[in-house]
Amino acid sequence: MGRDHSSVLGRDQEATIGIVGGGTMGASIASQSLLCGLRTTVIEARADAAARAREHIIATLSRARSRGFTDIPAEVVDQNLEVVVDYERLAGAHVVIESVPEIVELKRDVLQRIRLVVGDEVPIGSNTSAIAIGSLQQGVAGADNIGGLHFFNPVPASSLVEIVVGPSTNEATVAVFRALAERLDKEAIVVKDAPGFATSRLGVALGLEAIRMFEEGVASAADIDQAMVLGYKHPVGPLRLTDLVGLDVRLAIARYLEQTLGDRFAPPELLISMVEAGRLGKKSGQGFFDW
Repeated sequence: MGRDHSSVLGRDQEATIGIVGGGTMGASIASQSLLCGLRTTVIEARADAAARAREHIIATLSRARSRGFTDIPAEVVDQNLEVVVDYERLAGAHVVIESVPEIVELKRDVLQRIRLVVGDEVPIGSNTSAIAIGSLQQGVAGADNIGGLHFFNPVPASSLVEIVVGPSTNEATVAVFRALAERLDKEAIVVKDAPGFATSRLGVALGLEAIRMFEEGVASAADIDQAMVLGYKHPVGPLRLTDLVGLDVRLAIARYLEQTLGDRFAPPELLISMVEAGRLGKKSGQGFFDW
């Protein structure tokens, strides 16, 4: 690498992070980045989406300030945050995170667009829940500086970042991702590029089985969740977590894992029908619970 990005992230208050995709996850990552003093540039596809992303981020930080979680003045946040549609604004970023929907072709196109602006040496992390990093590296310049950076929603409340090492990912990029995780006050785990990585593979397996149990009438959604919260000390039950993640997102991951790992990840009919009916969880107001 031409620049020592990991050391810059570790010490420089003026470090800059780029985020492509200002949806639920991208906005949440941006909020944490701002809380930790990083200049943050978010790229969205359209002006209206950019305006919504900015409003979401500002509202998140305002709530954090009102609850005493941060004392960062609103004017400092305003100075450090840029939400635009122009990829050229990523120039000068020390690391860029891609956080667009879980579609291989879309993510690969975004990675290529980022590369045209930042060059081959800037590390890019894909915030994917399950897509193989190797498939995203294919045909993209600077593939050795691309890896997985899997964040968890809501990012400010989560303590974990899953770093995924793709077939071409080099050690310097892993070092940058570790430094970024530390700068964002997160604990990092490093996993190989296997379908579903560690977290999605385990989390989806539990979530799908909970859905099957609910579908079969084994117990209510609340009682299934309580079994894991009280019996196994999970902070949130698998069905409520499915609502938080989004039933459509969980369905997409399950279908991908079914293709790569086999029938044990086949989505239950109930999950499919709920998504078709628009019951997507918290974001739609109704899933296994009412929100």
